[in-house]
Amino acid sequence: MIVVLAACMLILGMSATLVIVRLTKGPTTLDRAIGLDVIVSVLICAIAIEAAVRRHTTTLPVLLVLTLVGFVGSVSVARFTRGRADTKRGDS
Repeated sequence: MIVVLAACMLILGMSATLVIVRLTKGPTTLDRAIGLDVIVSVLICAIAIEAAVRRHTTTLPVLLVLTLVGFVGSVSVARFTRGRADTKRGDS
């Protein structure tokens, strides 16, 4: 059980690190918005793993709120950046 937990946390940590690199290098606003959405997803996964390991449901409201924040944030960024010039890459 400890090996599986360590492997999950290692994978989540590596993915969070790669997403943070993408956030800093992202040439467009949409790249950064997707990166923030992935960071929220990684956080949700980490909290869910912690709840499964400790066998409690007290973090369920936190998971629900994070899920709603991630969804609303993605939809609002997609809606307000539609058609903007800074969302397109300059190499085309």
